[in-house]
Amino acid sequence: MSAAELAAISRLFAVLSEPSRLALLQALHSSPLTVSELVEFCDMKQANVSKHLAVLHDHHLVKRRREGISVRYQIADPMIFSLCNLVCGKIKRDTQCAAALFHPEI
Repeated sequence: MSAAELAAISRLFAVLSEPSRLALLQALHSSPLTVSELVEFCDMKQANVSKHLAVLHDHHLVKRRREGISVRYQIADPMIFSLCNLVCGKIKRDTQCAAALFHPEI
């Protein structure tokens, strides 16, 4: 990979390193939501939700459409959940390996 490609990958992982952004992606997994709905669902302040949604939108992870005075956000590429599943699988395996060190019977 080129230096530019590695930098782009690094930026994507940096975007995904923020727990609040992951919470927003998780909330949007099943259906599109407005900012107000995301504020309630994620128990975050409106300014924080808007800031994080802007970052997710800038990185093409969410898309938005205006509905009257509201803006509804949705996942732009469901592939993001495949990536999250890979990471969750690794964390689960690492946890199981660590547990086996202390409890070999597991």
